[in-house]
Amino acid sequence: MTEAYATIVFLFVLFALLGSSIWVGLALMGVAWVGMELFTTRPAGDAMITTIWTGASSWTLTALPLFIWMGEILYRTRLSQDMFRGLTPWMRWLPGGLLHTNIAGCTIFAAVSGSSAATLTTVGKMSIPELRARGYPEYMIIGTLAGAATLGLMIPPSLTLIVYGVSINESIIELFMAGIIPGLVLAALFASYIIGWHFFRPNERPKDEPFMTFRTMLIESRFLVPVLLLVFAVIGSMYFGWATATEAAAVGVLGSLVLAAFQRSLTKQAFFASLMGATRTSAMIALILMGAAFLSLAMGFTGLPRALATAIEGFDLSPITLIAALTVFYIILGMFLDGISSVVLTMAIVEPMIRQAGIDVIWFGIFIVVVVEMAQVTPPIGFNLFVLQGMTKHEISYISKVAVPMVVLMLLMVVILVIWPELATWLPDNIRSSRIE
Repeated sequence: MTEAYATIVFLFVLFALLGSSIWVGLALMGVAWVGMELFTTRPAGDAMITTIWTGASSWTLTALPLFIWMGEILYRTRLSQDMFRGLTPWMRWLPGGLLHTNIAGCTIFAAVSGSSAATLTTVGKMSIPELRARGYPEYMIIGTLAGAATLGLMIPPSLTLIVYGVSINESIIELFMAGIIPGLVLAALFASYIIGWHFFRPNERPKDEPFMTFRTMLIESRFLVPVLLLVFAVIGSMYFGWATATEAAAVGVLGSLVLAAFQRSLTKQAFFASLMGATRTSAMIALILMGAAFLSLAMGFTGLPRALATAIEGFDLSPITLIAALTVFYIILGMFLDGISSVVLTMAIVEPMIRQAGIDVIWFGIFIVVVVEMAQVTPPIGFNLFVLQGMTKHEISYISKVAVPMVVLMLLMVVILVIWPELATWLPDNIRSSRIE
């Protein structure tokens, strides 16, 4: 009875604070404060100070602002434009043509960004005008871009995976490696949608691109080399054990600065704008994590997570049934909260449940990223929808409608992960075994 009362109070205070437009991090702290005062004898102020400092001073968390800064640098320099130029010659011959630049561009930029919004903005500002000028259907341009940009949440370095790893105290590098193969599979699903459109809607195809010799294609590909080198430096250094996640982030920042300076596209204004952009985003995420850490402590004192986990266990749900229920839960939650907030808000309750059910926490990290990716393109609070609205001037309803096939493909990705969990666990297991040897 006490747990039920605590649950009602927590939910009421949470929705009241969120509904008043208070920042998510402060809302979480407010809920935790109320819970500590009502249901425990420990001084709430002392607990809050200790927990917030511990959460904010985590060494693992230092990778977060560095990866964000790396993406900001690339966004504000010519590196992203060169990446698109180098991709174009190789996408033109595929069924669906240059629409594949949306998928390939987002996949590559996601590997040096970690942010869905940054990936969407960077690739979109280049691809949308080019694809419109060539006569591609508007619904395909917007829909494929909305879906592909969510790859920024999965392909390492992923900000969501960093937050998840910090929340449950798991290896960031193993989570990063777990996201590579599922990220590529999801990109392939998006590409297959374009190929299907090419064959089933032949009347909507634009004119064929002018012929380009293989030599010209190779020459144009030189623009891809800097970004690919940066991807290898960041991901390769972690995979081969040369660097921790934080060290790889520092390598990424240094590499992006060197490449941008070499291209003479790093102006003083761009440098400071990237630094301030990274600071604002990092501070926002850190505040959410502080609030989540305090809320987790408050819930732990009330015994609420343990009671819920016991209740779920009493239903005798199979792991697959539990995953299906959590999929629906996160889709609904994602309609009102961004991905990072959804993760940190629920981990205190969900983590004991998945461990009790015997679900691999590394695999679950990839699952939860796929599910919160859908939140980026589902109304009413789909962040990618707002970004695309600003870029294209379309109504949110239109953008949501053309992104529906991408949401269906993400649901299919959840099914694929359940059937073949090795897609997410094979690389981390290899890394773990190689270190033991």
